[in-house]
Amino acid sequence: MKKIDNVMDKSYVATMPDGSRWAVPVKVIALDRAKFYAQRDREFNGSVERSLEEETIPCFEEDPYCCADWAKGNMNWSDVEGHAVEVEREKVPPVDYQEGWVNGEWGIE
Repeated sequence: MKKIDNVMDKSYVATMPDGSRWAVPVKVIALDRAKFYAQRDREFNGSVERSLEEETIPCFEEDPYCCADWAKGNMNWSDVEGHAVEVEREKVPPVDYQEGWVNGEWGIE
């Protein structure tokens, strides 16, 4: 897998069932993951900053799937909805954004 430079300046873009595409800053997802591991792993001793810098950012930069895996498996649409920006829309029927968040197409852009 190709390494992503400056992943923290990018957005995780999810395609929803209605064809709309929503961008969420990778920072939001990374911070959520870093908070979890800061409390779980003794090596970080509760430091979110260390967890972010030493584990989460390198993981996300090395393999974009790490970001998608965390977002889909550990976060809900409701966790990121306030940070999401619609970047494209094809059609406009009712949408289950939770379904799109968990099972929709994704990418780091």
